[in-house]
Amino acid sequence: MPTAAAPIISSVQKLVLYETRARYFLVGSNNAETKYRVLKIDRTEPKDLVIIDDRHVYTQQEVRELLGRLDLGNRTKMGQKGSSGLFRAVSAFGVVGFVRFLEGYYIVLITKRRKMADIGGHAIYKIEDTNMIYIPNDSVRVTHPDEARYLRIFQNVDLSSNFYFSYSYDLSHSLQYNLTVLRMPLEMLKSETTQNRQESFDIFEDEGLITQGGSGVFGICSEPYMKYVWNGELLDIIKNTVHRDWLLYIIHGFCGQSKLLIYGRPVYVTLIARRSSKFAGTRFLKRGANCEGDVANEVETEQILCDASVMSFTAGSYSSYVQVRGSVPLYWSQDISTMMPKPPITLDQADPFAHVAALHFDQMFQRFGSPIIILNLVKEREKRKHERILSEELVAAVTYLNQFLPPEHTIVYIPWDMAKYTKSKLCNVLDRLNVIAESVVKKTGFFVNRPDSYCSILRPDEKWNELGGCVIPTGRLQTGILRTNCVDCLDRTNTAQFMVGKCLCLLFEYHGDTLSLQYGGSQLVHRVKTYRKIAPWTQHSKDIMQTLSRYYSNAFSDADRQDSINLFLGVFHPTEGKPHLWELPTDFYLHHKNTMRLLPTRRSYTYWWTPNVIKHLPLPYDEVICAANLKKLIVKTFHKYEEEIDIHNEFFRPYELSSFDDTFCLAMTSSARDFMPKTVGIDPSPFTVRKPDETGKSVLGNKSNREEAVLQRKTAASAPPPPSEEAMSSSSEDDSGTDREEEGSVSQRSTPVKMTDSGDSTKVTENVAQPMKELYGINLSDGLSEEDFSIYSRFVQLGQSQHKQGKNSQQPCSRCSDEVIKLTPISAFSQDNIYEVQPPRVDRKSTDIFLAHIQASQGIMQPLGKEDASMYREYIRNRYL
Repeated sequence: MPTAAAPIISSVQKLVLYETRARYFLVGSNNAETKYRVLKIDRTEPKDLVIIDDRHVYTQQEVRELLGRLDLGNRTKMGQKGSSGLFRAVSAFGVVGFVRFLEGYYIVLITKRRKMADIGGHAIYKIEDTNMIYIPNDSVRVTHPDEARYLRIFQNVDLSSNFYFSYSYDLSHSLQYNLTVLRMPLEMLKSETTQNRQESFDIFEDEGLITQGGSGVFGICSEPYMKYVWNGELLDIIKNTVHRDWLLYIIHGFCGQSKLLIYGRPVYVTLIARRSSKFAGTRFLKRGANCEGDVANEVETEQILCDASVMSFTAGSYSSYVQVRGSVPLYWSQDISTMMPKPPITLDQADPFAHVAALHFDQMFQRFGSPIIILNLVKEREKRKHERILSEELVAAVTYLNQFLPPEHTIVYIPWDMAKYTKSKLCNVLDRLNVIAESVVKKTGFFVNRPDSYCSILRPDEKWNELGGCVIPTGRLQTGILRTNCVDCLDRTNTAQFMVGKCLCLLFEYHGDTLSLQYGGSQLVHRVKTYRKIAPWTQHSKDIMQTLSRYYSNAFSDADRQDSINLFLGVFHPTEGKPHLWELPTDFYLHHKNTMRLLPTRRSYTYWWTPNVIKHLPLPYDEVICAANLKKLIVKTFHKYEEEIDIHNEFFRPYELSSFDDTFCLAMTSSARDFMPKTVGIDPSPFTVRKPDETGKSVLGNKSNREEAVLQRKTAASAPPPPSEEAMSSSSEDDSGTDREEEGSVSQRSTPVKMTDSGDSTKVTENVAQPMKELYGINLSDGLSEEDFSIYSRFVQLGQSQHKQGKNSQQPCSRCSDEVIKLTPISAFSQDNIYEVQPPRVDRKSTDIFLAHIQASQGIMQPLGKEDASMYREYIRNRYL
């Protein structure tokens, strides 16, 4: 029986589309290009999509033979060598989906990607470019005059702007859900594997079920949470036809990652925002909620902390916290025809029994558990009723729903007029938000995949003991959610979420700018510095420009963007004989299905929740181990070294020639640069010549001085300089990942070099030698110790041995010749660098330490020895007793 579980890695990561006159052949392979799958797409059907997937796994040799036969069989004349019958159309990294307007189907392919984050070795990519290809052949194409206009509307959704995907990590679910699935009891996974094979038996699927020597691993793949998937409608037509590895689900929102060094240990801070695809749209055109309980501008924000030194979901340390923003769950809107900066708020329908709010909170109970905490930031006191209309209706809805819930699971409502506190000179907005955030986290808790540390048992802390959530043997679970809203859910909401998350300020500002651009058409107007009241005067002019940009976008371009979103998400389907998308006076009936047909029986006005959901509170029903949730999982058995579950092989890619310059973790935004001495400047390399008074701030701030002081010199040994302040403020996307994967891309790094005259060289040398002890802890003028000299001698001999070309090469000094590794040339040619090496002997103690380190990475901890236990006991006695 398998002894562990791991996520299944998709075996379709590199694609090549081949073209003939009658068919498209889409060939997909894994990263190592050892396993291949082939899709056959018919091009002779003018309006239907015919796709054939034989579900067979090919080897590289078999694919070459198949393509060779296709090329030979599709030539115009048998035996003709001049022309080819099979053409390579495009290379890609995934299939976004298939779409049809009024003519035939199109296929949308991802042609460029960029790595943005890494969670436990699982890469998260951002779409950089796509290609849309028409499938039917020109000979059978039936043209329509409005096809080109629909195509332009569809392409207005910029897929290269904040769309993300992963081949092995489910981005539509939280980290807590993904790790909870992996820690299910193995007996249940075994029964689920047997059930899956009995219900849907496939001879090709069972090829990977053979295990060797009992060292099997359960591979688990869960169904995505379709609320946060943006290409679900595009993949729906092939969902039941092709193998699941062809289905690549994408999310829309934000993804950023930064690296912290805590006592030299690398810790990755990741911020992921998932925008809901239900009731999606632009600022003034989508307000409130629809008849199914989906609200406008609903975004789930998750911050993840992980120990980057251990790359494993089972042995590594992970923590996360999730919070949500979304419009007030009522039937309300704003009329933008008046061309006012703040159109009046109107309640469209009377809802005395809070039906739409009940549907919305029932969804939240199912996904997050209890308690649900509402932080309402809209204004409460106004001379003329505007935002206060929403507060009064929301209080009435929550009060009505709470009277039927069990007292321990009631919805917590926290009203706080943030705008009023901001105007007051005596109140500190962030201090008040800090108090609210502390009380919220105490009630919901947060996710940790490790049990409480032993020190917390020795020294109990009141705050730690009061922490909410659910404590399990393997760690802690977050139960419940904080739901923050203002009117737009942009500026005030982002600041409140930052104070709750206590994440990196710059990362949260990127996050807020990106979400604001998607929904409001501009970046944030009021930032964290604004509420801290430390923003410079120049920030006020930027705020004015962002306000004007938002107003212009809402007035002139939001209608076109809304049409594009409706078409992309499949809310509107073009049909001949019916009005076109641009002819509709409103899209209200598209998002409110109860206006087109009678819905099933309405829920009870008193028992407004789903019965199974309320039974398992405070745990979220989606994470409860039950038959309904087990049906959402795909479980297979693999050998532990198979590529479908080997994340080590997927991350390090030993079959590729890689360079440190292209490594994602080196290009990631790191806090190490923020804490470097000011004399380091913009380049932390110790080999860069600097001015004595050069600081990081002066170099970054004054562009003219930078151009005069430095010259770009290409080198492979320098670290990448941090982004400038101008790039930080103007960019609305996260720039932490710079791994662009496209054909012909070459990574180049540059290091600033100080240009000096020959007459000033002595002065510069004296000035640079002074801070060397302060920066690097050593002076070159000091004598080397015996140990350092021995290490340096070994380094010199290695270099001499490697570049030795004849027998008359220089011999190492006799002082350390007995202690170094000896390299003996074994080639008959003097210019070959082929040597025989005798590895040094390792003593027993070093071997034991290495084996203990390997076992610790696998989660197997060695028991403490008597000396260690007595030393620790003595430390505790002296420190605390």
